[in-house]
Amino acid sequence: MNYGELLEKRIERAGQVCVGIDPHPNLLKKWGLEQSAASVEEFGLRTVEAAADNAAAVKPQSALFECYGSKGIAALERILHEARQAGLVTILDVKRGDIGSTMAAYARAYLSVGAPLEADAITVSPYLGFGSLQPAIDLAIENGKGLYVLGLTSNPEGPEIQQAKTKNGDSVAKYVVEHAAKVNKSVCGNSHIGPVGIVAGATIGDALARQNINLSNAGVSILSPGFGAQGAGKQELARVFNGVQEKVLASASRSILMNGPTVGGLALAIQNFRSQLFE
Repeated sequence: MNYGELLEKRIERAGQVCVGIDPHPNLLKKWGLEQSAASVEEFGLRTVEAAADNAAAVKPQSALFECYGSKGIAALERILHEARQAGLVTILDVKRGDIGSTMAAYARAYLSVGAPLEADAITVSPYLGFGSLQPAIDLAIENGKGLYVLGLTSNPEGPEIQQAKTKNGDSVAKYVVEHAAKVNKSVCGNSHIGPVGIVAGATIGDALARQNINLSNAGVSILSPGFGAQGAGKQELARVFNGVQEKVLASASRSILMNGPTVGGLALAIQNFRSQLFE
């Protein structure tokens, strides 16, 4: 089963929600946990348990585990494993972007079958040129994995690069989407979600329309942060992603995680988030 098929199957079962696993120090404190590798592991496992029957995917933020050293990485390994065992799609938020053999090594770390940090998909940065991602694209295709390429992100600094014009007058973001679409078409034709998705924030307003970016026939899954604590809701989902709402995987972290530490409280928050956006 390739990544698009896996995601579609999971969305059909549990809806279009991705729960971020972001063990920020303030959230650990709210949950009554210390800042340690053991605590971030417990934090992640509780979130996985809550998401198992209520969300399509989980998205651990790698940096918030890496900062605890080897024990933090071990915690991340276990969380990814348990999430996949629970049937969740795992998207590791690492935003890797490099060239040549280094990009190939990053790809092996996360996209190889049986790797300690194996995930179903990872986030990647295309700002060394879309072609720099080719080793990750090749391995994702080979192993039925996915990539989410940064396109139009929800942070306020993003537009100065992502909406800048290329030499042909189109934006950098449009260039990224067109290259993703080309890969997807070569793999899946026009009928399925391909291996290369796009990160597009729910707070970008009319940026897609202004830049003449068409996601409807790009074969992409759209990983969309910006919901919940960042302010986007059902209206933004409809306005920003008009015509492609069924392709959106709505991501939320703080607005869900602040309802811990109990699994029941987290599960209810995920259910409420899903109903507010999609029902």
